[in-house]
Amino acid sequence: MNNTDYIVWDTDPVAFTIPELSLPFSISIYGLILAGIVYYFASRKLWPELSEKSSKPAEINIPFWKQLLLIFGALIAGQLPFLVIDSPSFSSIGPIQPYWYGVMFASGFIFGYMLTGKLYRDAGRTQEELDRILIYVLIATVIGARLGHVIFYDLEYYLRNPMLIPAIWQGGLASHGAAIAILIAMYLYVKRTPNMTYWWLADRVVPGVAVGGMFIRIGNFFNSEILGRATDLPWAIIFERVDMVPRHPTMLYESLLCVLLIVVLMGIYYKYDKKPPEGAIFGSFLVILFTGRFLLEFTKVPQAEFATDWAINMGQWLSIPLVLFGIWLLVKKVKWK
Repeated sequence: MNNTDYIVWDTDPVAFTIPELSLPFSISIYGLILAGIVYYFASRKLWPELSEKSSKPAEINIPFWKQLLLIFGALIAGQLPFLVIDSPSFSSIGPIQPYWYGVMFASGFIFGYMLTGKLYRDAGRTQEELDRILIYVLIATVIGARLGHVIFYDLEYYLRNPMLIPAIWQGGLASHGAAIAILIAMYLYVKRTPNMTYWWLADRVVPGVAVGGMFIRIGNFFNSEILGRATDLPWAIIFERVDMVPRHPTMLYESLLCVLLIVVLMGIYYKYDKKPPEGAIFGSFLVILFTGRFLLEFTKVPQAEFATDWAINMGQWLSIPLVLFGIWLLVKKVKWK
């Protein structure tokens, strides 16, 4: 087949552009940090019910206009000291260029949160508990995915350039790192949440994680990254911004894997009338997702430069222990009905 017979993907990864907006005055960055501190302490002084020290969260009913007034007051108070003290500042905003990857990343968290919220409500858990797990998973995903890329795929480079480790906007996130970090975050969450077990929580979190994975891989497609190997299959795609070689759309394969995973996990959930054996959904998630990842890595260009000649690449080595752990969980720990 000629290259003209394949789909050519050349979409701009920038979703849209908001032009630069000039501000009438400069805003101190340190002043914004100070404003946040002022707001935190002032709000707890004015409304003690915001404190989480009590064993049961209080019903909070603070008029919106009062909260808005405090926000504006804190912003003004934070800027005043830096009218006479030098600090980094900015006098314009933009241009703002949201990338499709960012849009997909945010969509994954929104829809994953909605699905997790449904599973929480089915079990009679509180909104406060749901909001806390969102924060835990969000932080763990970003930090874990970044550190996973740094440690597993390009450690030597980042040891030479440690200042670039936080630069996630330059790309470089590893799903295996995110998975490990989420496992740790769930453990920390359960330690602070009464009447909850680790396996119960994992069963309610991983369907939302699968939703997030589905969207994120679509974002990778828009970015023309996580490229597949060259192929002459009829559904191969030419990523014009990379080269003119027909390739496996591996990122779309992985997105479809997540769709299949969601169907299976929710099938287990409803088969047991919304009360599946603890660990059943989590174990199935690990086995299906990372077995699929292991197989799909054969269609993918190796991401770790030091492992280009390995028979089994880094992504596959990282998948094996997660698959084995999932099998152990399903066979040894799940009390099947």
